[in-house]
Amino acid sequence: METTPSPTTGIARPPQLALARVVADPAFVLAPVRPRLFGSFVEHMGRCVYTGVYEPDHPTADEHGFRADVAGLVDELGVTMVRYPGGNFVSNYRWEDGVGPREERPVTLDLAWRAIEPNQVGTDDFLGWCERIGVEPMMAVNLGTRGLAEAVDLLQYTNAEPGLATADRRVANGRTEPWDVRLWCLGNEMDGPWQMGHKTPEEYARVAEEVGRAMKRFDPTLELVACGSSNRSMPTFGTWERVVLEQAFDQVDHISAHAYYEPVDGDVDSFLASAEDMERFIDAVVATADHVAAVRGSDRRIDVSFDEWNVWYQSRFPGELGLDIRDVAPLIEDVYDLTDAVVVGSLLITLLRHTDRVSMACQAQLVNVIAPIMTEPGGPAWRQTIFHPFALTARHARGTVLRLAVDSPLVATARYGEVDQLHTVATWDETTGELVVLAVNRGLVGDLTLDLDLSRFGDLSLVEHLVLTDADPAATNTAAQPERVVPRPGDATLDDGRLTASLPAVSWHCLRLSAAPSTTPAPLDRSSARDESPTDGRNH
Repeated sequence: METTPSPTTGIARPPQLALARVVADPAFVLAPVRPRLFGSFVEHMGRCVYTGVYEPDHPTADEHGFRADVAGLVDELGVTMVRYPGGNFVSNYRWEDGVGPREERPVTLDLAWRAIEPNQVGTDDFLGWCERIGVEPMMAVNLGTRGLAEAVDLLQYTNAEPGLATADRRVANGRTEPWDVRLWCLGNEMDGPWQMGHKTPEEYARVAEEVGRAMKRFDPTLELVACGSSNRSMPTFGTWERVVLEQAFDQVDHISAHAYYEPVDGDVDSFLASAEDMERFIDAVVATADHVAAVRGSDRRIDVSFDEWNVWYQSRFPGELGLDIRDVAPLIEDVYDLTDAVVVGSLLITLLRHTDRVSMACQAQLVNVIAPIMTEPGGPAWRQTIFHPFALTARHARGTVLRLAVDSPLVATARYGEVDQLHTVATWDETTGELVVLAVNRGLVGDLTLDLDLSRFGDLSLVEHLVLTDADPAATNTAAQPERVVPRPGDATLDDGRLTASLPAVSWHCLRLSAAPSTTPAPLDRSSARDESPTDGRNH
């Protein structure tokens, strides 16, 4: 096969006209789609909270001070779960400072991001916001500068019935019924030297075990997430997961993974293939967890909580010590372009392709800070380019993930070797008869023709084909041009059980098909997804 060199790497490319063949069959099922894959993250960092989700003087602010325009975009985004309050922030956080009358809350210093924290948003405020907008909270406890006693106090404050001192404090603060938070992170990135109170794997394993045991003594049905290594490039990676799970295996249900991606030295080919790294990351953590289970003679499986992921241009960030101590101010407010959105779409595809072992995921963060939603103080809120693949995937990926047979041309990358030019996944909802195909052309040049055999599904109709692409891969959405990059109708046909679609270079696609003839998109309804059991019972 003839190839042409990449303008950015000099590595050979596929020819400009390429064909990818895919076969889908409803009988070949990987696992159910897990609604918690469409989680997000709110940390007290930059403007994520203040002038992000919360701005009491904003024209759209509700009676609690939270922006209604942002809440509307969160609903449209399809977020099912939100992690809070960090992130690095949690490892120096006193949860007690963020409850009670706002005028009585202390002003404190957040050492994680060297910012003055007004504590105008805290536990009750966040949980009330989650309840009002219909998302599940994922709470983190401080295992950096604090430990067992403080974690148990927070758990009882949120979940205990009135009659206990900590629960009665919640009642006095205006909430009689328990918040009933089911999902808890045991600290954050505890192997990172940037973390307040960072620990060796042995130190953290002991703390995670004792805190996990106490929390499950209070309520054995809680789901607990142990910290994995901060990222795959850490020298502790692999060893950390093994040591932690050997100690805390019986107390935890999930182990975390965090990853951020950006082009390195202008290598856009490898950047477009970032999902390869995420895939290898997941496989390595699963292998380690299963090794620990095998050594213990246990059939119990620990799943992966990929509770931080996104595109983040860390090369532009000066580091924590490069920040002056200041009031809440903009911080890592990356403006995303079309290429970034295609990468985000491909990372979502990878999470779905691992729904058998990835139990949940959180795109970090939700507003302003490396976020799909941007705001101006006192002004508008708008959708970044990365908003669109997340929203369409969260809205339409339902039922079960299928195992596909894929024959794709290859793209050569400096970082990952040769990778499939087509990155794809399909979900099949037997109850509604809807088949959804998500696809990315990871090539920098040249259209890719998708030839998809759907004959095993019987009589299907094409509902819609939406594509996210642009003649300028660096195109962005701004407050002045909030709809510069949006999903538009694509070029696809369905004939006798065979779908053919044109996939331009650097593009993300959502193709919806129905077993019943239809040309009307399904109404937005995530209530059924939120009511679904987020796990399949294998962990209990």
